[in-house]
Amino acid sequence: MDNTKYLIGQLSNIQTQLSIILRVIEKEITNSSNISNLSPKGRILALDLGTTKIGVAVSDELQITVRALPKILRKSWKELLKKIISLIEEFDAIALVLGLPYNFDGSECDMSQEARRLHRNFSLSLTIPVFLQDERLSSKSAQQNLYDQGYSMKEISKQIDSEAAAVILSDFLAYKEELMNQNIQLKPN
Repeated sequence: MDNTKYLIGQLSNIQTQLSIILRVIEKEITNSSNISNLSPKGRILALDLGTTKIGVAVSDELQITVRALPKILRKSWKELLKKIISLIEEFDAIALVLGLPYNFDGSECDMSQEARRLHRNFSLSLTIPVFLQDERLSSKSAQQNLYDQGYSMKEISKQIDSEAAAVILSDFLAYKEELMNQNIQLKPN
């Protein structure tokens, strides 16, 4: 009887892990076809979407480094779109990356649906490609980055949204680089 309970528990863990793996594979397939068409030069903007504040970050021209920009206060869709269009023009951005929140088990949460809705709206409203990037643990990484730089908790709370956008963008660029390296390895000499 104890072995049966143990095996059922193990099967449940395996099922959860497979579910997470399948979500990652699905995400990679969804983004990878568009990423391969993205120019290796040009700035990319990233957003960490929140209900009241949106963190913003931008890459350099060569897509090597990222920096946080001032956060945006979220009000209406029209205002948000105007601000994002203004940033795209200011930085001559070639793509926009939105953080896609997941629960730790890989399942989607309420904000996941909101991120997907905004992804669709931005995709329909902008002339540049819009990508989704898994943002699990981006806020924790952002908090640690700021703490390591010597910021106080009060300063961290003011900057965490845009620092999280910088983490999201860094993750996206690393994923893009990994895909590019895989494509190079797959091509015959």
